[in-house]
Amino acid sequence: MARHERLSTLLDLLGQREKIDVEDVAEELNVSAATIRRDLDHLAEQQLLTRTRGGAVANDLAYDLPLRYKTARHVPEKQRISVAAAAMVAQGMVVGLNGGTTTAGVARSLATRSDLASLRDSPGLTVVTNALNIAHELAVRPHVKIVVTGGVARPQSFELSGPLATRVLSELTIDLLFLGVDAFDAEAGAFAHHEGEASINRLMVERAERVVAVADGSKLGRRAFARICATSQVHALVTDSQADPKALRAFEAAGVEVQAV
Repeated sequence: MARHERLSTLLDLLGQREKIDVEDVAEELNVSAATIRRDLDHLAEQQLLTRTRGGAVANDLAYDLPLRYKTARHVPEKQRISVAAAAMVAQGMVVGLNGGTTTAGVARSLATRSDLASLRDSPGLTVVTNALNIAHELAVRPHVKIVVTGGVARPQSFELSGPLATRVLSELTIDLLFLGVDAFDAEAGAFAHHEGEASINRLMVERAERVVAVADGSKLGRRAFARICATSQVHALVTDSQADPKALRAFEAAGVEVQAV
């Protein structure tokens, strides 16, 4: 297991258990206790956990991991989801992308679609986003017109939120929104960890003609702190083929089109 994967796994375990023991985790991950101690010390320096005698306990950041740690999780699944989602986009569309590793993958997939070339004097594709990393990813693509909301950047996710973002979004109409979520439950709806991001994401949903949630199976059937929108406001879900069949049936029963790739 590579170090970045091990760090992500340790944070996942903390999120699930609230505390971990060095010896137990070392045996579970088949590495030395000294390696786990060094990893925990590194994460503590990043203020992602609190070190204790013989282990560590979770702090509030353990549940809302910085983007640099999220990128190592469920990579093959997110790649398949990104390609399938990007295939839904037609030339000339206005596409919305909120922040997250999966939506960033959708942006990369869109960037490599040569068929989305410019239409004479019009852009081949217009992307509206509140995520700085996605804007950076697409800014060099000549066939993509980028519209970035204003707002205050959140370091963990690179998402812009606040009144400035609201002001821009309220003036726009989006054809197709790819909604990244931290959790998505068929009964309760789509969620984000942070209330500010949830508020901006909710407005993006309201401004979109069609909403497609993009989420790997680990996020389904779960809830997080702040609700983005009701399930009825999401038209489709693109997820991975390993997602819980029971959860997928629940979404279909709620009227959501499900594509598992």
